[in-house]
Amino acid sequence: MIRKTLVLVLVAAFAFACATSDTDPNKKTKRGAVIGAVIGGVAGAVIGNQSGSNRTGAVIGAGAGAAVGGAVGRRMDKQEQELRQIEGVEVTRPSEGEISVRLTNDILFDTDSYALRSASRTTLNELADNFRQYPDNRIVVEGHTDSTGSEAHNQQLSENRAASVADYLIDKGVSSGDIVVYGFGEVRPKSSNDTAEGRQLNRRVEIHIQAPQQASN
Repeated sequence: MIRKTLVLVLVAAFAFACATSDTDPNKKTKRGAVIGAVIGGVAGAVIGNQSGSNRTGAVIGAGAGAAVGGAVGRRMDKQEQELRQIEGVEVTRPSEGEISVRLTNDILFDTDSYALRSASRTTLNELADNFRQYPDNRIVVEGHTDSTGSEAHNQQLSENRAASVADYLIDKGVSSGDIVVYGFGEVRPKSSNDTAEGRQLNRRVEIHIQAPQQASN
């Protein structure tokens, strides 16, 4: 019975995956449906086992999970499009359930400071407006530095800068319960610290927006 349940779940996932091509503008939504189908199928199998019908439970669960996964995908697609309209940020989509926003520290802060520059507040206001429209997402704010200065100093500076951004978003109405803050100092560079251009890339704040189902993992 367990083997049959797994086959049904995999068939449902494969069917949704085949419907998604690399050129399909809705591929993220469809892939979200695949993930939902798998999760729903497993959950449905459990329900079916309790009711005496693994097959029926898996099929029902896969369908329901696909619908939920597709809805989450559409929600994230819409938020990503809106974030891309904000000037001064770089938006990427590392996974179906996550959107990443990068802000350079040169825009946010003066050298060796964690006080927000007045010019950065317009960008942060727009980000806060967007985040308020999508409650229940998990918002991870990360501070990063280059390798100039001591490791201990850079660690503290990264924590303070991430906290400054998080506090500002909270002041603008973003739920504090949705925000997590981390400082990584100099240990996660995006480029070489041997050049001015590389150090500029490494001095940054990243905001990772995770869908509710992704945040719970």
